[in-house]
Amino acid sequence: MRPLYQHVAAELAQRITEGVYAPGARLPGVRSVARQRGVSVATVVAAYRRLEDDGHIEARARSGFYVRARRAIHAIEPECEVAASPPRLVTGQEMAMALIKAANDPGIVQLGAAVPDPDYLPTLAVARAMARVARLQRTRAAGYMMPPGAPELRRQIARRMSESGGGISADDIVITTGCQEALSLALRAVTQLGDVVAVESPAFYGLLHVLESLGLEALEIPSHPHEGMALDALAFAFERWPVKACVVVPNFSNPLGFCMPDTHKRALIGLLAKHGVPLIEDDVYGDLGFDHRRPSTCMGLAPDADIIHCSSFSKTLAPGLRIGWVAAGRHRERIEYLKYVSSIASPTVPQLAVAELLESGRYERYLREVRGKYASAVARMGDAVMKYFPEGTRVSQPQGGFVLWVELPGKIDSFELARHALKQGISIAPGPLFSASGKFRNFIRLSCARVWDERLERALITLAGLVQVR
Repeated sequence: MRPLYQHVAAELAQRITEGVYAPGARLPGVRSVARQRGVSVATVVAAYRRLEDDGHIEARARSGFYVRARRAIHAIEPECEVAASPPRLVTGQEMAMALIKAANDPGIVQLGAAVPDPDYLPTLAVARAMARVARLQRTRAAGYMMPPGAPELRRQIARRMSESGGGISADDIVITTGCQEALSLALRAVTQLGDVVAVESPAFYGLLHVLESLGLEALEIPSHPHEGMALDALAFAFERWPVKACVVVPNFSNPLGFCMPDTHKRALIGLLAKHGVPLIEDDVYGDLGFDHRRPSTCMGLAPDADIIHCSSFSKTLAPGLRIGWVAAGRHRERIEYLKYVSSIASPTVPQLAVAELLESGRYERYLREVRGKYASAVARMGDAVMKYFPEGTRVSQPQGGFVLWVELPGKIDSFELARHALKQGISIAPGPLFSASGKFRNFIRLSCARVWDERLERALITLAGLVQVR
């Protein structure tokens, strides 16, 4: 159970996020808030200190607490390019593997891999659920949970998905080992070696790894930083190339962080249906919107369309659980078989533990708390980048998730920047990782799901200095 001061802090943070307290506004006095809420002065002081630590407010001597004024943000502009580049095989992902290995080094400031710091995760709730399952369901925990996976987990996932529309059934769900396997199974179900797959540009580099491993060609479709995949460019691509599948992250895309409007989602679904192309929907960040409203999924908007929905709990509960899923639609039997031949089954204990967390309501309570923390973390990182990085730097305006896409000024080579930063003990993700054709040379992605402390701020200052001298 959370301490009372954290409840007070969370409520005030929500009001700040919603604009009830504007940037620069003075917050009510400590004694006033204590009287209004029926709590002690010490509780309110602790709540204000928590808000200060999270970057929401600042204390001014003999004056009180004020909402931090946001630094002027120079937003990333949409690409002028309207046509897709020719499809190509994905190669040269060695830097991504170096980045992944760096994520295991505690001596490195982790700004590269999109893995939340444990402070953002419900580690205690997960540990308790795992222990209960291991103690109370010893027989099941010791055996395989054959595809399609634990029935109670599939029921809970189907219930949550149905709340976004579409009437998903537990029979539609296949449990996977994370979202990466879900994407791989979905692509294997609808493509063959050498096929062309339309992807967003920039695209999550993990997806590009999957395409590379399957011998598929990536067709990069320019993406608007607020709306997502450019449908005119996609329509043009259909006229020129035999596209066999389309992969999108419509809700809080990695790395841009946009949430595709419902009108755009419906138009995308209609365009794909017209050309008989299946849609693979990656919704791994869908639960992490900043406005506390769960956005629609493409599958929920069009349950009868040819859509394969992929997601996982890696960004919310714990990456180490490795529990993902596919809502496979008409491809369920094929994906269930592919799951079996790929890995036989996903781990049993994590499946049962996640099912318990969902059924108990603890997962939803955790989401209500963490969304505001991620919004604050992204805002604070954006402020710091604009403060320390050279003039001409631009940043994305995420609507959810916890990554920031940064455009560096001039002819900065982000690959070289990443190598120099790693020597300084700082991990970043260079822009070309997010493109099959090596675009975005002067971009980097930063993971904001980090505890803000002096070490992190020093790392950003060091990184900014490296940008200055390139």
